[in-house]
Amino acid sequence: MRTYLDHNATSPLRPAVAEAMCAAMELSGNASSVHREGRVARKLLDDSREAIAREIGAIAPMISFTSGGSEANNLAIKGAPVERLLVSAIEHPAVIEAAKASGKPMAFIPATAQGVVDLEALRALLEGPKALISVMLANNETGVIQPIREIVKLAQKNKALVHTDAVQAFGKIPVNFGLLGVDMMTIAAHKVGGPAGVGALVVRDGLALEPVVHGGGQELRRRAGTENLIGIAGFAAVAREKHIDTNSLRDELETQLSEAVIFGKDAARLSNTTCFACAGMSAETLLMNFDLEGVAVSSGSACSSGKVARSHVLEAMQAPHELSRGAIRVSLGWNTTYENINHFIVVWQRLLARHKAKAAA
Repeated sequence: MRTYLDHNATSPLRPAVAEAMCAAMELSGNASSVHREGRVARKLLDDSREAIAREIGAIAPMISFTSGGSEANNLAIKGAPVERLLVSAIEHPAVIEAAKASGKPMAFIPATAQGVVDLEALRALLEGPKALISVMLANNETGVIQPIREIVKLAQKNKALVHTDAVQAFGKIPVNFGLLGVDMMTIAAHKVGGPAGVGALVVRDGLALEPVVHGGGQELRRRAGTENLIGIAGFAAVAREKHIDTNSLRDELETQLSEAVIFGKDAARLSNTTCFACAGMSAETLLMNFDLEGVAVSSGSACSSGKVARSHVLEAMQAPHELSRGAIRVSLGWNTTYENINHFIVVWQRLLARHKAKAAA
């Protein structure tokens, strides 16, 4: 038996999404062409944009499709008409590295021990030239939900712009662009059962951005290139699905982690995410042993090379190195069952008992 509990990395396609993508594969036109085939493709593109906009409290022209969350974050960070960048210390590398590469002055907004952005520190950082604040809606490692509305209020007092990376929140909690009040928001499909390789940047009306991909005039000239119509059809299909509700599954899992530290436990979190560690246990060893036992989880600090490095998120939360080096992230999804949770618990208890026996020897 294999149990997949790494949905914050990517989630298997939902049946309705696969069906929508297969239907889109039957189309042969380019949405920029004026002939019949092009018009059919354009209708699917427009209908998909409208469907996604409706689900997130936006209007269709605000949505610019991209190749994924990383590209959308780059467009927001590099294209914003500001003089400097204020980026939370717990952001995804797609935001942090884009900010570093932008050539603009940047500063990190610290986080509390529970993984929540420090609003008082942000207030002090806002003094100065016009800034873009970038704070994710929900953290990919801990699941901690950030106070975006409060951040927007601070920004408005200082004439700053706000971008939020909502990739991990989309499809898991209500995400409403209008109610959040942000200037830009990144979303993507593949964390909740949609296709990888497609995302979007939602941009408030009247905000002009400098493109990072140049060429044709697609996506209101914000992003050149022929649209990924098949992926976009899948994106719209997953946007129509019900939000993931895994509260009871997560609670069942966390009752068995009494000897571990759960990061961000006392903060508001996504119902699908648990990041924990047990002193003396190595994440790299745990990942290998979980995999051998048929359970796919991840380290909160896994890097693109597949190796395990210290998590910058847990470091920003002032987590002791002894704990952060052993952090494991369990993320549930649309097809997670109690059987999967029980499988994880059995394996965890076995690994914990093995660790205790070795420590006592």
